[in-house]
Amino acid sequence: MGTRTLIKGGHVVTMDPALGLIDGGDVLLSGDTIEAVGRDLQAPDATVVDATDRVVIPGLVDTHRHTWQTQMRAICADMSISGYMNTLRMAISPNYTADDVYVGNLVGALEAVDAGITTLLDFSHCNNSPGHADGAIGGLLDSGIRAVFAYGFFDSAPPEVGYADHAQRVKDYHRLVRQHSNQSRIRVGVSVNELGFVPFDQTRAEIGAAREEGEIIAFHTACFFGTPLSNGIKDLHAAGLLGPDQVHIHCVALDCQEWAHLGEAGCKVSIAAETEMNMGMGWPVMAECRRHGIKPTLSCDIISLNSGSLVPQMRLAIAADRFAQNDPINRAGQMPESLQTSVHDVLAWATINGAEACGLGEVTGSLTPGKKGDIVIVGNPLTFTGQPSIDPVGGVIFQSTPQDVRDVWIDGRHVKKDGELVGVDLPALFARSKASTIEVLRKVHRDFPVLPPQVEGSRFAEREKAAQDNIKAG
Repeated sequence: MGTRTLIKGGHVVTMDPALGLIDGGDVLLSGDTIEAVGRDLQAPDATVVDATDRVVIPGLVDTHRHTWQTQMRAICADMSISGYMNTLRMAISPNYTADDVYVGNLVGALEAVDAGITTLLDFSHCNNSPGHADGAIGGLLDSGIRAVFAYGFFDSAPPEVGYADHAQRVKDYHRLVRQHSNQSRIRVGVSVNELGFVPFDQTRAEIGAAREEGEIIAFHTACFFGTPLSNGIKDLHAAGLLGPDQVHIHCVALDCQEWAHLGEAGCKVSIAAETEMNMGMGWPVMAECRRHGIKPTLSCDIISLNSGSLVPQMRLAIAADRFAQNDPINRAGQMPESLQTSVHDVLAWATINGAEACGLGEVTGSLTPGKKGDIVIVGNPLTFTGQPSIDPVGGVIFQSTPQDVRDVWIDGRHVKKDGELVGVDLPALFARSKASTIEVLRKVHRDFPVLPPQVEGSRFAEREKAAQDNIKAG
C-alpha cells in the first residue's frame, strides 16, 4: 500500500462535481494515489497533516510555459510581441547551451512547484541540439514536477550545433519518447513550429510525429493581427489535421469561422492573459472559448515577462472576463446585478480543464479517489494574505501568493513542506542560474548591443513574408 498521509480538517475544494466543496474535509493519500476524500476519515497508520483554516485544492496545471527562459527574468518588461520574437527567439535562444536549458527548466519548474503548480506543459522551443532536449527533460525530472514536455521544432540553432535537417529533428523526437516511456511523471509531446514559419509538409510531419506516439500537440495560434503568421487554422481544417489532442495557445486573432473549426474538432485552448494584455497581442479569449464549447485553460507562458505563479493569471483572467461582460452594461448607463464568471469557474480553468487539455484528465486536476496525489494546501498563519478567508476559493485567487502555499504533493511525494521546498539548495541553484544569465547575455550582447535588436528587416519579418506561401503549400 505504501506510505499513507491524512490531510485533515481543511476546506477541501475537490473540483470533482460529484464531491464538491467539503468544509472540515479530509484527503487520504496512499502511496502516489488519492485513496479517499470526505469527512472524519480514519487511518491510524497515516502521517497526519493538520489543514485547519487552510484551503486544500488540486495541484494547479499550467498549459503553456517556455520554461527554458526562466533565467531571462523580466527582460521583456517593456517589449511588444515583436520585440520578444526578435530578442528571445532570434537573439537569445541561439546562445543557450544544453546546460543553460537544464538550469532554466530546473529553476522554472521548481518555481512552479513553489507556487502550487504540480503539472505544466513545457513548450520547449530551444532544442538547438539533442543535448538541449535532454537537458530540458533532465531539469523537469530533477524538479519533481509532472509535465508534458512539448518538444519544439523551432530552428534557432547555430549551424555548428544544430540538426542536419527537419527529418533529423523528427527522428530525435521519437528517440525522446522511447527514452522516457517508463517515466510516470513525464510525457513527451510536440510543440509545432508557428504556422507559416516552415513549409506545410514540415507542419504535417510534426503533427504526424506526435500522433504516431499518441501524444499532445501544442500550437502558438493566431498570435498576431494582420498577418498569416501563426494562423493557418482553415488550412489545418481543410487538411483534416485539427483534433482533440491539440492545445492552441493565445488564439487572439482568430475569426468566427476559425473558432468554429477549433470547437468542432474538440481542440483545447490555453490563455496567457498577462502576456496577451501586456505585449499588444489582444484581449484574452475566455468568451470565445465558451461560445464555441471549449473549456478555457491558463498558462504562465514566459517568465521573461510574467510571474511564475498561476494565481496572477487567474486574477487577471477573471478581471478581463468580468470587464468584457460588464462593459456593455456600463456603457448603456446601467449596472450589472450579478457577476457571470465565478472564482470557482476560474479555478477550474487552472486545474481540471488544464489537466484535460494535457491529456491527463484521468490522472490529475481534481481531488478524486483513484487519481494521483497532486495536492496543494494554501494558508499561512504568518502572512496577512494567508489568513482564513470568508470565501476560501476567492482568497486563493484574489489574495494568495506563493508564500501562502504551505504544502505540495506531486505523485504522492511531499515536495513542499511547511512553506519550504524539500531537498532543494536554493542558494546554490540561484547562483548557478545567475551565472547562466550572465554568460548568455554576454554572448548575446556581442552580436546585439541593444535589446530588442534594432535592425532593419529582422528574421521575424523575413519569416512573415514566407508565411503565406508556406501555409498555402498545404
